[in-house]
Amino acid sequence: MRIAGTNIPKEKKIRISLRYIFGVGPTLAEKILKQAKVDGELRTKDLTPEQEDKIRALVEKEHVTEGDLRREIGANIKRLKDIKCYRGVRHMRHLPVRGQRTKTNSRTVRGNTRKTMGSGRAKSGIKT
Repeated sequence: MRIAGTNIPKEKKIRISLRYIFGVGPTLAEKILKQAKVDGELRTKDLTPEQEDKIRALVEKEHVTEGDLRREIGANIKRLKDIKCYRGVRHMRHLPVRGQRTKTNSRTVRGNTRKTMGSGRAKSGIKT
């Protein structure tokens, strides 16, 4: 089954399968199923075509998902960068935006990855 440009798994329950769509989480999936009057315990493959169409219409018409949502998020971040507010500057510098500490964490995002140490002994060039 394909909804909003995403293939959702057939073997999983529909309330879990809907979460594969970007922008649909547990709460929104339950809300969509309640509006469509579909049992969340049904497997995706067991849905009737009418139920599939109801769910597809609800997701695509009433909720912002996938490409549109990604574009909206990108535009919001670009706006923050353009007005050079604190959050925008943090995005520009690739640092944590939401107040996390940087002294010990966020190493990977800052490019300060440390390799794990070896034994400390020099490797001999002769094989034994």
